[in-house]
Amino acid sequence: MKTLLRNFTQNPKNDILSGLTVALALVPEAVAFAFVAGVDPLVGLYGAFMMGLITALFGGRPGMISGATGAMAVVMVHLVSKGNEVGLSLDQPVEQLGLQWLFITLLLVGLIQMSAGFFRLGKFVRLIPHPVMLGFVNGLAIVIFLSQLGLFKTKVNGEFQWLSGGPLYLMLGLVALTMGIMWGLPKLTKKVPAALLAIIVVAAIAIFGGLEVSTVGSFIREGGGSGLKGGLPTFQWQLFDMFATLDGHWLSTIVPTAFILAAIGLIESLMTLNLIDELTETRGSGNRECVAQGGANFINGLFGGMGGCAMIGQSIININSGGRGRLSGIIAAVALLCFILFGSGLIEQIPIAALVGVMFMVVIGTFAWSSFRILHKIPLADTVVLIAVSAITVWKDLAIAVLSGVIISALVFAWKNATMIRARKQIKEDGTKVYEIWGPLFFGSVQNFNGKFDVKNDPTQVEIDFMESKVSDHSGIEALRGIANRYIQQGKQVKLTHLSPDCIALLLKANPRFETIIERSIDDPRYYVVTDTVDQEI
Repeated sequence: MKTLLRNFTQNPKNDILSGLTVALALVPEAVAFAFVAGVDPLVGLYGAFMMGLITALFGGRPGMISGATGAMAVVMVHLVSKGNEVGLSLDQPVEQLGLQWLFITLLLVGLIQMSAGFFRLGKFVRLIPHPVMLGFVNGLAIVIFLSQLGLFKTKVNGEFQWLSGGPLYLMLGLVALTMGIMWGLPKLTKKVPAALLAIIVVAAIAIFGGLEVSTVGSFIREGGGSGLKGGLPTFQWQLFDMFATLDGHWLSTIVPTAFILAAIGLIESLMTLNLIDELTETRGSGNRECVAQGGANFINGLFGGMGGCAMIGQSIININSGGRGRLSGIIAAVALLCFILFGSGLIEQIPIAALVGVMFMVVIGTFAWSSFRILHKIPLADTVVLIAVSAITVWKDLAIAVLSGVIISALVFAWKNATMIRARKQIKEDGTKVYEIWGPLFFGSVQNFNGKFDVKNDPTQVEIDFMESKVSDHSGIEALRGIANRYIQQGKQVKLTHLSPDCIALLLKANPRFETIIERSIDDPRYYVVTDTVDQEI
């Protein structure tokens, strides 16, 4: 009971205030990402509300914030535009069909992500190397920074143009004031979230000072939206009538997009979870987070939200503002809904500059500045991975960047281990030549392993000792069988010693005659090989 209460809230005041701060920061983010995805701002706000509430209640990481994200929005826009094109060809409302395709896809995304949690696939995030993590946070910090630059534009004669002159200086001044408050206030007191106070102070200066600055309301109107005012999310009954009309679009568009969105959402969420774990020195549950993220996206599909995943920027705002329990995420989600229902007029008056300043401070806090100091101290391969993941995150998207980093790291690891295999050679008193194998025997080291033996010139009795080696996969088993066959074909006697029981079982399954060349002893190692079948006969 104490653990449950501690997860819900460690400090109610901090959780409530940090939740309100996050809710204010969520508004322009959700609206901006809705525009990126090509849907109405209310769809993005509903998505942020439902994602935030469900993951706060049932997710695996108290204090982590979820909502509509840019990483998923850039994939959604292609789906929505494709649906709109089909709708146009069928004389249906253009803005309707693409949106319905998005909701249907989110149902599949939810099922895929929940399945990942049920099958306990969240643990595979542990395979992500630290250089990939550093590249992830650096790349994401750059992406957040670049996304804020678009807010330094205004609409002139129907086209967006960069601010200049007085309006630019005014916005820069308000941004700097926001950042200054967030930097200086914690040095005086930590009882009030610095981000929340900074937003209130800058908003008061702009409103009561009569300053003509871009606000949340003007930002929405310039993007083509009608405002924040809306009701409760409604159940999308029409989705079930559309399933049969999708025909070939299931396999060509819906299913592939669902898998991409599910992968992006899980990778960003699990890596954000790991980052928050490090910041708070606690441990979250990746599998539980997978189920919660999937459930939230499924509900978004049913009730007309944009969907999304964990948000690193808002999560860091929450943590830095003192939010540690589930209450902070619940407050953020409920406050966001209240803004939509009752407080849209007030929220629309908040200057964009205040929210930009908050996000710039998030960028500074997110970026791993220590990576500059360690670049010349870590292996070259890790340096390449760190820089590559950062660049690919900015250039493409998070999922491709992380997968690329993991693949590069895995190849480097395999190459290094492929060169580690050794064979110490000695001759016994009876003339038997002993090969003492040291190092892992797997697909990468097979060629080096085969090159250690001089089958033609070896004596008639040979012993291959695996006390210091480990046969790790099917390729290693095949290499071992191949060497044994070469000695047998030369009419020589070969003994395999200190093999693990698993390796012995596989060799005997391939051919029972191996029993004659395997020497068993009580000090045989007991490790396990990856493969469990050998389907070729010697």
